[in-house]
Amino acid sequence: MLDILQAKISLAIIFIAVLVLPFKVRAIERNLEIFLFVSGVLALTFSGFIPLQGEHAGWSWKILTEALTTPLNITNIYGIPMGIVQIVLIVGTIIYIWYRQIELGINNLVKKFSVPSIVFGLIILLGFISSVISAILASILLVEIICALPLDRGSKIDITIVACFAIGLGAALTPLGEPLSTIIVAKLSGAPHYAGFDFLFRILGIYIIPAIILLGIIGVILYKRGGTGTGVAECHLQRETIRQVVVRAGKVYLFIMALVFLGEGFKPVVLDYIIQIPAEGLYWVNMVSAVLDNATLAAAEISPVLSVQQIKSAVLGLIIAGGMLIPGNIPNIIAAGKLEITSKEWARRGVPLGLVLMVCFFGILFIPQYLGLT
Repeated sequence: MLDILQAKISLAIIFIAVLVLPFKVRAIERNLEIFLFVSGVLALTFSGFIPLQGEHAGWSWKILTEALTTPLNITNIYGIPMGIVQIVLIVGTIIYIWYRQIELGINNLVKKFSVPSIVFGLIILLGFISSVISAILASILLVEIICALPLDRGSKIDITIVACFAIGLGAALTPLGEPLSTIIVAKLSGAPHYAGFDFLFRILGIYIIPAIILLGIIGVILYKRGGTGTGVAECHLQRETIRQVVVRAGKVYLFIMALVFLGEGFKPVVLDYIIQIPAEGLYWVNMVSAVLDNATLAAAEISPVLSVQQIKSAVLGLIIAGGMLIPGNIPNIIAAGKLEITSKEWARRGVPLGLVLMVCFFGILFIPQYLGLT
């Protein structure tokens, strides 16, 4: 039997492994879903040796059931429970059947508009509507359009990562966008915040809307820097087989299960340490959402006793950092799987962009407070 200290050290080792090994070991990079799944199983096992006040740590039927069902019921679209796996299967099948018509539509779009304008419009449009159609649908639309556009691989990766940041930010504005926002609104629905459907939009919209527009501009700059031309080339949408669609959905299922296990496995650390940190520190500590499920962190951190300023800093830290690495957000997982983006390729672009956004938002949130302007 392990003692508490040994269990905590084991969790720390697993966390470091999750952060480092996908970038160092090629076999892990190619089989990221399996690696994260095994890491999650180990984390959940070791967490069972750490007592939690009023909560059960480690394996339970509740956690196992949650891990099995969450990929099939991860969001709620206009009252209809919907999972990422079903959406991937449905959209993949639709594209398989009507890919010629979709390809023709995208070609017509490119003939009418320049690629830079399409890139800008795509990023900000999906960023804004992700709060209504969900981050899952927005990211699937993104990757199918990106696949068909006349771009080289580097430009496709650049634009996809920028767009995933925009989708992750925009999806946080309403409970329809992603599980994180649903959980936050539910937890703050009573006194003193009485959070309703527009609560997050009211407190975060002033930060997120300009950020999405800025990301659209960054996407155009990266496109032009890549020197991919003016967009007059023919677009081609690769037609997947039904088997490829099913395999991708299966990988997504395993990925989401892994995130559930990791989130629950690291819960003792979150409850013992992270939620005790002041707002400024919590903002930066929430960079762990780059590898952990941000909905789990939100469920542990967000409480009615927090001030609006604390809620802002916690949520913004979670959703910005979520774009840095592939496991950080559902759109990242979908896009990386479809476009075969490696962990190194994502981190090379996502980490610098995420850090710049983190610094900018930190200044906007806290410098006026330090100067006594709020």
